[in-house]
Amino acid sequence: MYPLINEIVLLAGIPSKFVEDEQNTDTVYYYFPPTGIWNHPHHNAYPAITDYSKLQEEQSNDYESVNGAYVRRIDEDPTGINLNFTKYANPSQDTFVEKADIHPLLSFNGDVIYEGRWGNSLRFGSTISTPPNSQLLINNNWSVTGSNGDPITILRNGQPTNSTDEGWIPITEDTSKDLSSIYLTSYQKIPFSIANENFVSYTTPPTTPAQFTHPQIIINSDRIILNAKSDSILISGQNSVGLSSNNSINLEAKQIYLDGTDIRLGSKNASQSALKGDITVEYLKILINELKNITEALKTVQNWPNGTPVPNSTMLTVANSAQNVLNSVYNNIDSIKSSFIKLT
Repeated sequence: MYPLINEIVLLAGIPSKFVEDEQNTDTVYYYFPPTGIWNHPHHNAYPAITDYSKLQEEQSNDYESVNGAYVRRIDEDPTGINLNFTKYANPSQDTFVEKADIHPLLSFNGDVIYEGRWGNSLRFGSTISTPPNSQLLINNNWSVTGSNGDPITILRNGQPTNSTDEGWIPITEDTSKDLSSIYLTSYQKIPFSIANENFVSYTTPPTTPAQFTHPQIIINSDRIILNAKSDSILISGQNSVGLSSNNSINLEAKQIYLDGTDIRLGSKNASQSALKGDITVEYLKILINELKNITEALKTVQNWPNGTPVPNSTMLTVANSAQNVLNSVYNNIDSIKSSFIKLT
């Protein structure tokens, strides 16, 4: 945890590791995490005051005396405290921007919480049931079911964009509003809905995430990318693997294989059988050849006016036309077979 300028840290002095001789008494100092004088993850910089009345007028409203101590309640940015180190030319030491709307997480009994300065956090928590008439001002949204002590782990990056500007008020995680989050649950019920919960392809739809009360992992963000840079991504489910979208599902690969004994396209109730392309084409060729034989025979049909045979011009014209069409179909029949899709 790297401290900011004007944050207070506890130093521990120990003998230097560079021991040159037995008489070496050099001391090296190491720092502990910043002291939380404001009990806030964003920053805990000391304003260098000895008397509350001596604060600059524009800063005096940012601090209130509570039980003999000061609490930061920032009304607007900034507070006038220097948080950057500008003596050296390294620009990375002059980038911290104080924000008044960063809220700390509300802790519950037994929690272990790691918080960053910008609304990112990791909570090792549990179900915390409260009595129906509890006066608790802020409750969490994962303790509706289960028993006290059921574990839950929440990784969050970015608080809701509609959070209040009163950054001193603690909040809890919100699956649907936090910018990105991962939930690892045990027996909690998480108020969360996926983008498409129609499940129309299912005969027996799965339980929605918001109603599921057994261990599950929820990953939620504006965009999710899974990439295996050297091997494979394997997705497997005991009951099913559901893919849904409000727009489209796109599959792109050099080779796509589907293996199953009941494959239905268009609807879960689809009943029409798919044709095997190669066999169908072979049967069509047989039919075309037989039709060509018939048209060839029709060319020989004759009329017998006055007992003298003459060609039947109408039948000959129709037979020649049909034979031309059949020859063209026969020569192009193989083109109706897909070069990419194969059926068993």
